[in-house]
Amino acid sequence: MSPALVIEVQGLYKYFDQFCAVNNLNFQAKRGVTTALLGGNGAGKTTTIAMLLGLLTPSQGSIRILGEDMLQHRYRLLHRMNFSSPYVDLPQRLTIRQNLTVYGHLYRLPALKQRIEELATALNLDTLLDKRYGQLSAGQKTRVSLAKSLLNKPELLLMDEPTASLDPDTADSIRSYLEQYQRDTGASILLASHNMAEVERMAADVIMMRKGQVVDIGTPASLIAKYGRNNLEEVFIDIARSQELA
Repeated sequence: MSPALVIEVQGLYKYFDQFCAVNNLNFQAKRGVTTALLGGNGAGKTTTIAMLLGLLTPSQGSIRILGEDMLQHRYRLLHRMNFSSPYVDLPQRLTIRQNLTVYGHLYRLPALKQRIEELATALNLDTLLDKRYGQLSAGQKTRVSLAKSLLNKPELLLMDEPTASLDPDTADSIRSYLEQYQRDTGASILLASHNMAEVERMAADVIMMRKGQVVDIGTPASLIAKYGRNNLEEVFIDIARSQELA
């Protein structure tokens, strides 16, 4: 695996009984940049991310992350990665502070109290730290998920709709924070999002999926030019509605 790559996926398949959710998937993601993994509902993005995280075992194929074989040495990698999704709930009866403390102990983080306070300030959670997670709004839960994902200062951050349910001002602040985090740490981000303006802003590379396969790869600008469209949202719609694989 090239030192310039953070993820290398080859010949990846995932079957659920007779259904092929991921079909001969091949792609790479570069270190230190944001790569977007895009596709409509049912394209296979969530299944792919679950395999990258080691939550699902591929039916066939290989995954290398940060130079390691994920299928054989996942425990060498898990402390160097993290994941954010507003669709994965944390324990409802614990406060934000308690939830973040539990995850911090799992990562054996030093100076955990200070790290939680840093993230609470950055993500505007200061006044909510002692509120139960189950009492939060959808947007507040999104910010808590982001805080959880950044606790261990991951080298690779996998993000599913990181600004879902956020108002435009808060979403813009979150994107700016993630961009600064990337500049400061050299972290790599794999971003799954349906917000194409967000992808155009943050992603250096885009991987387009349809029916479990990669159908196109390029920079946002190159894909917009290739399809003769005005923006990435129009490209996304073209691919999603296509009857033939690109």
